[in-house]
Amino acid sequence: MKKLLHTPEGVRDIYNVECGRKLALERRLEKVFHLYGYHDIQTPTFEYFDVFRKEIGTIPSKDLYKFFDKDGNTLVLRPDITPSVARAAATLYGDEQLPIRLCYTGNTFINHSSYQGRLRENTQMGAELMGDDSAEADAEMLALVIECLTSIGLKEFQLNVGNVDYFQSLIEDADLDEEAEERVRELINNRNYFGVEEFLDSIHVKRSSKEAFAALDELVGGVEILARARNIAPNSKGIMAIKRLEKIYDVLRIYGAEEYVTFDLSMSGTYGYYTGIIFRGYTFGTGDAFVKGGRYDRLLEKFGKESASIGFVIVIDELMNALARQKVRIVYTRKNTLIVYDEERLKEALVLARDFRKKAKNTELVKKSKGKLIEDYIEYGKEYYAGNLIYINKNGEITMINLVTGEHKVIASRDRS
Repeated sequence: MKKLLHTPEGVRDIYNVECGRKLALERRLEKVFHLYGYHDIQTPTFEYFDVFRKEIGTIPSKDLYKFFDKDGNTLVLRPDITPSVARAAATLYGDEQLPIRLCYTGNTFINHSSYQGRLRENTQMGAELMGDDSAEADAEMLALVIECLTSIGLKEFQLNVGNVDYFQSLIEDADLDEEAEERVRELINNRNYFGVEEFLDSIHVKRSSKEAFAALDELVGGVEILARARNIAPNSKGIMAIKRLEKIYDVLRIYGAEEYVTFDLSMSGTYGYYTGIIFRGYTFGTGDAFVKGGRYDRLLEKFGKESASIGFVIVIDELMNALARQKVRIVYTRKNTLIVYDEERLKEALVLARDFRKKAKNTELVKKSKGKLIEDYIEYGKEYYAGNLIYINKNGEITMINLVTGEHKVIASRDRS
């Protein structure tokens, strides 16, 4: 019985003011998506296992919530919405030649034992731009993220931007096999450059490659670090990756959004489907990146459509935590009218509520309990509402109380029975 009264580990109930603020935040972000021309899409909460199989490049199978349908097909709760949107776009927009802009809100699920203290169910909002392989498209996505965050009042944040092609150029130049590559990625993701040096020494990697990997620790900063990264690039792939970042930066300057961008050439991407620029958003009050995105030019091919694409997600739960800790207020007010009535005045209360609702005023009805004072309802209203409380007493007198100012005003005093 006790289990029925609690949620499983990693999930929680969201209610009252917190829920209202979360929904208000989502509406504000959605408005920015729409201002940039993105169209809403909803995809299923669960998909066939193949949508998230290893070849797609998402999270490991062991971290998926898996179950079976009546026909024996393996299904999974989505851990990542991008592959779902890619599948839908390949199916629904198969013949579309022009760029496709889609945005969404949904929950993702990751069954990961290392997520102790973190939610296993998260709400994500994201946008995907499909059918455009340009640097301008990359810059648009970064500018969209930045406008989303500044529009809700967040000021202290940064987007770390890298390019997986640059990192891959170092891997190829060092001639690392798959196992060695995975080890180097792990060490660099943990910023353990001493470990990288020791490991590369142990497998006898050439000196120039070791120096290039060691330099990644310092290739983090403003646009000025791109010139140095270009000089270190071991081949044309690395050079082209830097040129791409330089062009993106030039476009971001036109947007006026460049101040929030930090370049980090050590970034290699969490998901295997990334192919070009990748970016992560960080701010105070979160334990991890709360914005995750990148280019994935070959993902839609897995579902039958060739289409260069880029997208991102904002982890709403992490963003809510950051806003609370930074004391950035998400304005949410329940401007409801609360009608409290004595039992004898049900008819008047219902008629009044109907009139208010016809005028698009949110109205809640509460029958006054015997033994409770109207002051009890006023205190309740002050905690949860920012509108008016209207009290209809047994004599038909109607009093309006402003829950913000406390002002009382009798608006009808005769017996209406």
